[in-house]
Amino acid sequence: MNTDQSININNISKHYNKTKALEQIEFSIQSGELCGLIGADGSGKTTLFEILATLLSPDEGDASVAGLDIREDKKGIRGLIGYMPGRFSLYQDLSVGENLNFYATIFGTSIDESYELIAPIWNQIKPFSDRPAGKLSGGMKQKLALCCSLVHKPLVLLLDEPTTGVDPVSRREFWDMLKSLNERGITILVSTPYMDEAIRCDRIAFLHDGRLLDVKSPQGFIDSYNGYLYQIQSDVPYRILRELGAVKATNSAYLFGRNVHWTIDEKETNQAEWVLRKEGIEFSSVSQITPTIEDALMQLMRGVM
Repeated sequence: MNTDQSININNISKHYNKTKALEQIEFSIQSGELCGLIGADGSGKTTLFEILATLLSPDEGDASVAGLDIREDKKGIRGLIGYMPGRFSLYQDLSVGENLNFYATIFGTSIDESYELIAPIWNQIKPFSDRPAGKLSGGMKQKLALCCSLVHKPLVLLLDEPTTGVDPVSRREFWDMLKSLNERGITILVSTPYMDEAIRCDRIAFLHDGRLLDVKSPQGFIDSYNGYLYQIQSDVPYRILRELGAVKATNSAYLFGRNVHWTIDEKETNQAEWVLRKEGIEFSSVSQITPTIEDALMQLMRGVM
């Protein structure tokens, strides 16, 4: 029995003509780890998933999934992974039950054989087993796609933004299911645009313009934040943002919800309110705050731009 459930990525690069989709990506995911992959659209996340799922070959570098080489043992890897692409890979005209049975047949198994693993999810969608997949809600499609990815008892799950466009309740339920699967020892690499999901991962790999900026625990990113962060409250946040751009002491300023997050030159630390008043900027309140993971990632990204 294969006990290696790790993912090892070694200097992977992929180019599309002159576009660098991935540039010398290197990091490892340990067996049984839940790792998040984050980055803006176009950062290379889907390309990396397709390479690990053996649907795409890298131009340079190599990788292994569950101890198998992505170039030399594609068939072996495909039998050991569960892959959910960005768009649900369901047959819209087939019923829920027909979709799941179809995927089970491909892998030479059955719903009954895999019942223990998929039961928590399957029991939620079984009442709709005769409904065409195309008639399901986004949350139900998501659960069916996860069921199809698990029906052959994979060692590794590769999930490319599985909750995009899904309602908040379904997103939370989905992540509860992922944590339960991870506790059973399944290695999971999952991309997400939502930071409330990313912070539930053991570690996060942050891609930007095809490059890997860092891999850390969510708290590790927050702890690496450099400097002091202030939150400015105002009824006119967009005007505040424009005005801060002309302030010499400003290092960065950006909208965060309806507030403005602001960092200033170190020598002005503890003088934020004085700086604002000196510059004639009207505001309701200003206070030093603890950075969020979004703040930490934005600072990291600014450092390479």
